[in-house]
Amino acid sequence: MQRISLWSGPRNVSTALMYSFAERSDTVVIDEPFYAHYLKVTGANHPGREEVLSDQAVDQEKIVEEILFAEYEKPVLFIKNMAHHLEGLGRDFLPRLTNIFLIRDPAEMLPSLIKKIPDPVMRDTAYEHQHELYRELRNRGENPLVIDSAELLKDPKYVLNKVCEKLDIPFEESMLSWEPGPRPEDGIWAQYWYRNVHRSSGFKPYEPKNEAVPDRLQPLLAECLRYYRMLYENAIKVN
Repeated sequence: MQRISLWSGPRNVSTALMYSFAERSDTVVIDEPFYAHYLKVTGANHPGREEVLSDQAVDQEKIVEEILFAEYEKPVLFIKNMAHHLEGLGRDFLPRLTNIFLIRDPAEMLPSLIKKIPDPVMRDTAYEHQHELYRELRNRGENPLVIDSAELLKDPKYVLNKVCEKLDIPFEESMLSWEPGPRPEDGIWAQYWYRNVHRSSGFKPYEPKNEAVPDRLQPLLAECLRYYRMLYENAIKVN
């Protein structure tokens, strides 16, 4: 069984990408299995915190063996993870996964994030965690796939074809659309985070965002950009 772990950051069209993979005939999807663990070890105050903690397992060994490496009825497993959820986790399970990354320009991500988390810190953005994990995997001899959300939205079919080619799975046209509304795989936090994707039926065309990053977050933006640009160098680009 192929087990694909997407390491994303927040507000990165990661849920849309999960929905895309859920439409494949050969794929089962899982939504952020380490979220409760992350909330517990960091004390992060996210929307729906107590609901998430009461809904999900927090023991890493239990999550890894009973969710990530359980047996499923289809040959491909797609796990949507947030890279900052690696906080406090042992990483022995990572070599058993096909690890890929989803990134987004922080100048576009931060104005969206502050609508949910008004005073984010670097940990909330996941960029440092993504870069650290990417370097760790490269040092181990892997060449992880990097998807940029803007490039994906510019030409979903082209980028998804490249993704499938890299993952050695066939591209399916079904990946380009889905029925609007919640999915049974959604995490319990969907009511706080997934409103836009629940109104969608496919990847929306890319439109540059015009919202400015507040002055108070300019130092954070600069730090995020440093990590983002290093990852973007290795992302799939639309011709």
